Amino acid sequence: QVQLVESGGGLVQAGGSLRLSCGASGRTFSACAMGWFRQAPGKEREIVAVINWSSGITNYADSVKGRFTISRDNAKNTVYLEMNSLKPEDTAVYYCAAKPGYGPVWYLPKALRDYDYWGQGTQVTVSS
Repeated sequence: QVQLVESGGGLVQAGGSLRLSCGASGRTFSACAMGWFRQAPGKEREIVAVINWSSGITNYADSVKGRFTISRDNAKNTVYLEMNSLKPEDTAVYYCAAKPGYGPVWYLPKALRDYDYWGQGTQVTVSS
């Protein structure tokens, strides 16, 4: 079993920055991709960013392009989400997710159903 634990959420003013971390632990962890999703009150969970674990290639939702950066540290089994120029509409619970196993270096899953493991979520609140 794999456990994902997020940290780094909090309250920040518009225009500010936060860095989220998600560490994976449990039995020997291998992922072909990891993603960050978010869910605002009354809305469906949506993809924010995804990274291919072996190649490092990334993809972002249009709403966060140029402001957010996803990265990973393979040695630490950790994925990060650097969030800059935050807006009130970025307020949500942020979840990391892992797609275990192996896959092509270009593989960037974006659907919730593609992921097998989820963290508990961390709240990000951006005040105006």
